[in-house]
Amino acid sequence: MKRVTIMKKPWVFLRKILAGHKKIEPKWHQAKYAPWDGLKAGDIIYFKDIGSPVTIKTEVEKVIQYSDLSPRKVQEILAQYGQSNGLGIDDVPKYFKTVKRKKCCVLFFLKNAQKIESFEIE
Repeated sequence: MKRVTIMKKPWVFLRKILAGHKKIEPKWHQAKYAPWDGLKAGDIIYFKDIGSPVTIKTEVEKVIQYSDLSPRKVQEILAQYGQSNGLGIDDVPKYFKTVKRKKCCVLFFLKNAQKIESFEIE
């Protein structure tokens, strides 16, 4: 399966993916929305910043899913995987504020990140 993930530009995650500093992409939701049960090892993920073309392609190495989250469990996930998500130690509290009330999380581990010829999607 192929998917496109749209990133928030201020976090500069695309650069971190290519540099190997971001090895996990999390999707946080209030309920079990896509990509819940929709990703598996070997799937292809394309990345783009909001308002920009697609520029990166990666492969999914593995997937971990969490449900029935509490703010405490979210903190535990961030403590364990925050650095692999491309977050610096100072970024974690700010990021936590945006996800602390989420109930579900899908972590997909990335491998073989590569810059590709850019293309637009709607």
